[in-house]
Amino acid sequence: MTKNKETTIQAIQQQGLLPLFYYEDAQVSLEIIRALYKGGVRVFEYTNRGAAALENFKIFKEALKTEMQDLFLGIGTIKTAEQAQAFLDAGADFIVCPIVNPAVAKLTHDAGLLWIPGCMTPTEIDLAQQHKAGIIKLFPANILGPDFLSSIKELFQGQLFVPTGGVEIEENNIASWFKAGVCAVGMGSKLVSKQIIEQQDYSKIESLTKQTFEIIQKVRK
Repeated sequence: MTKNKETTIQAIQQQGLLPLFYYEDAQVSLEIIRALYKGGVRVFEYTNRGAAALENFKIFKEALKTEMQDLFLGIGTIKTAEQAQAFLDAGADFIVCPIVNPAVAKLTHDAGLLWIPGCMTPTEIDLAQQHKAGIIKLFPANILGPDFLSSIKELFQGQLFVPTGGVEIEENNIASWFKAGVCAVGMGSKLVSKQIIEQQDYSKIESLTKQTFEIIQKVRK
């Protein structure tokens, strides 16, 4: 299975969900990824939010050689070209940023992979488009809200958007985003909460993931 810009976009659109989290313990993180996978996740974003992120990422990539081989494993919270290069070298399938950094865009495109920058304004979205963003992350989504996307969507016809930050596992919330025109929703602590991680309640993650997919399928109809 080829993992490139086009197939990653396809996988995210199909899934309708982009789960993301960071935790410093590699083995616990791997169990969380397995639970998400059992729940139906095939595209996942680990976030570069702690000192252990790169080493953990390498451990996940090693594990993926023998299991979950159809999982697209991306890295988020990338702000510099140096960070991007380190994770591309480690085998990241796509790169997600909270900002628009053209140097990161170029590195990711040169690798033939998907670059997802974070934007909050029409000017930032325009800049991201100039640097060929396949998908744009609306961040922070809880501040912007679905009405923001509804208002600006016509200016950027054909652009794919994923909101991240504050999306709830709740039918009205998810429905309002898809109605506004997103191709998927990003979900972090609502799906993988600190409490669930601390309790290592992996079956809870699996069931919440399945519940989220059921809502997404329902609202997309």
